[in-house]
Amino acid sequence: MSERRLLLASASPRRSELLSQLGVTFEVVPAEVIEHEDPTTDPRIMVAHNAALKADWVAGRHPAAFVLGADTTVFIDGQALNKPADLEAARQMLRQLSGRTHTVFTGLALRRVSPEIRIDQGVASEVTFKNLTEGVINDYLAKVHTLDKAGGYAIQEHGELIVRHRTGSLSNIIGLPLDETKQILTNAGLLA
Repeated sequence: MSERRLLLASASPRRSELLSQLGVTFEVVPAEVIEHEDPTTDPRIMVAHNAALKADWVAGRHPAAFVLGADTTVFIDGQALNKPADLEAARQMLRQLSGRTHTVFTGLALRRVSPEIRIDQGVASEVTFKNLTEGVINDYLAKVHTLDKAGGYAIQEHGELIVRHRTGSLSNIIGLPLDETKQILTNAGLLA
């Protein structure tokens, strides 16, 4: 096995697509963990914990590999909006985000057991939604599968229907902040 082997501890197709944009070779090895998703937990702590949990689980099974873990959530009104349980929950989230600005937090964790590497970083972006009518919400939910997405939406899929503007990293909002990920991988010697 190569000392420079990189594993992505995520089953998210969006994270795989984003990581491939950096031109680094990697394999996907989803972590079999139960993520902490208490909506009252500080979102920065929650995403950092979950990213580390995923990376540590995979690194424990592949000690010579570099393992990248990530976790993303949406934060508004003092609570995290994680993945909706069903379409009604997604609808409620979109109503709550309508006409307002929220923060998207992502935690990143790079791990290797031997020799040990532990790098953690958090990234935040802001998204402001348009005022959404029930018709727009129904149209959006008919076009986009939202049940596997924090906050019940995907900015990269028909975002023009719901998003007024954003500040910060678009790739962070999608689920993997590329500038910060590139810096972490460069610091670890995986990218030139």
